[in-house]
Amino acid sequence: MLRQFLVGGFVSLCNIAVHAMITSVLIQVMRRARKPQRWPQLFLIAVMIAAVGVLMIAHMSEVLIWALAYQWVGAAPDGAKLIYFAFVNYTTLGYGDVVPVAKWQLLGPMTAMNGVLLFGWSTAVLFEVLRKAIARSFGNPPS
Repeated sequence: MLRQFLVGGFVSLCNIAVHAMITSVLIQVMRRARKPQRWPQLFLIAVMIAAVGVLMIAHMSEVLIWALAYQWVGAAPDGAKLIYFAFVNYTTLGYGDVVPVAKWQLLGPMTAMNGVLLFGWSTAVLFEVLRKAIARSFGNPPS
């Protein structure tokens, strides 16, 4: 069981590092976005599309990291589609068609915990990007 926690913790920390780097870059880019002279709605749409797109790439990368970890330790049964298996766990969809091998069964819930935390983080980042983009486009709302 300790080995499962160590592997799951290490992979989770790797994903947290990936998410931190990507969100840091995203925030820096969004801070440098120029105030729109015309069409503030289009600016807002473009900012949100870019932010969501970048965060989706981050999550896809994190799923791939989990899939690589599953392959490295042999957590899935032979013939399992590792990216699918990692996605199902990461998104907390739950599995029934692919079940981890018994000695690695805790990696599924650890993957789900990691995904939930990183999705929450992404939601907070998106809210902040949206808030800043609205303020930049339309001015600060009265308090």
